[in-house]
Amino acid sequence: MSIRHTNEQSLGEVIKEIIAGFRLEKKLNEARVISSWEKIVGTMIAKHTRQLRIVNQVLYVEVDSAALRNELTYAREKIRKKLNKIAGEEMLKGVVFK
Repeated sequence: MSIRHTNEQSLGEVIKEIIAGFRLEKKLNEARVISSWEKIVGTMIAKHTRQLRIVNQVLYVEVDSAALRNELTYAREKIRKKLNKIAGEEMLKGVVFK
């Protein structure tokens, strides 16, 4: 029995190579984290969230309620850890609620 060597790759392998080639891993992880916000905090909190952005490994979250901002501040470390778990790496160093 002989082993054939071909240039064939799976689609997943090709996509991973393209992502690595264009150095898009970080941006994709950021998008994954932001898109999972509602899953992590729940629908009610997500409805009061106006903007999410990541700058220098810090997630900035704009909320429309001072009381909610205060509550989220107490849970920021738990939220950060859950989002990092989704990213598969220690991507976020902090979370700031505005």
